[in-house]
Amino acid sequence: MKIFTYSLLFIAVGLIIFNATLLDFKHLLNGNSLVALIGIVSAICAVLILLIFKISKSIAEKVNNQ
Repeated sequence: MKIFTYSLLFIAVGLIIFNATLLDFKHLLNGNSLVALIGIVSAICAVLILLIFKISKSIAEKVNNQ
């Protein structure tokens, strides 16, 4: 499960970097820049969800070991 979580984190960070290269700061809310901005926000949400999942798994392991 750790490998799967880390691979999804790596893919999400890669998507953030890729979409950041597509941004046009002069026209941020038009065309491809809007799609890239939506992709960045969704990838950040995915990273946060995966980090919350990882923290909850570590808490569950600590509770089960007591």
